[in-house]
Amino acid sequence: MGRVTKARRVCAMPLYARFAPQPDEAKAPVRMEIEDYECIRLMDYLGLTQEECAVQMGVARTTVQGIYTRARRRLAGALVEGRPLQIAGGNFELCPQQGHGCGQSRCLPQPHTAGGASMDVPPDLSATKGRILMRLAIPYDNGQVFQHFGRSEQFKIYEVADGAIESTHVLENNGEGHGALVTLLQQEHVDVLICGGIGVGAQNALKAAGIRFYGGVQGEADKAAADFLAARLAYDPAVHCEHHGEGHGHGHGHGCHHQA
Repeated sequence: MGRVTKARRVCAMPLYARFAPQPDEAKAPVRMEIEDYECIRLMDYLGLTQEECAVQMGVARTTVQGIYTRARRRLAGALVEGRPLQIAGGNFELCPQQGHGCGQSRCLPQPHTAGGASMDVPPDLSATKGRILMRLAIPYDNGQVFQHFGRSEQFKIYEVADGAIESTHVLENNGEGHGALVTLLQQEHVDVLICGGIGVGAQNALKAAGIRFYGGVQGEADKAAADFLAARLAYDPAVHCEHHGEGHGHGHGHGCHHQA
């Protein structure tokens, strides 16, 4: 009798389970399993590493590598061959903490061990009414999302509890450069950054600090925060900034670009 394959943990079922080319020709669909979708969502959409994705899905890193490779091939086949894409089935289980995570369909990781030592995991605070579950930061300038992260002079901090904004305050930047800014956000225990243009160096620093970021956002800061909590934030996952001398001094000029 073969070994039973462990079910892969997913946060929630996909909101959209079928995609079709235009015009929708009569071609055999490409089938993507639920765990394929979850792996793409965690790594390509949320920017998790393979190791973080493995913890999130409750499987080994090698398993994630296999799922990710398979999912990308299936996705590419649908795009290149103009075939409908269907997301269904597979070997998965819904996360037992579904609905009690950060509000973005990403639950808190389950406790795990490494080398026999217990790893620290964020507690489930959702049962405690009024507790701050998330801190959200936005580079801030006169009510708007400031468009150059490395030159941000202020951040508006939103403290979120029970899926709603409980309080806000404006944080002044006393340092210079994206390294100092990331340290500042870490000290404020920021979980998520919403911003305009942001350079590769700053993106890498944020990833290393465990701060998720959503770039290419424009308009009013308060509206961006509300849209994020309502899962309707318009942002650019391929945002980059080619401003020369990023992080050297302040000022409000920028040369940031959003890739199509």
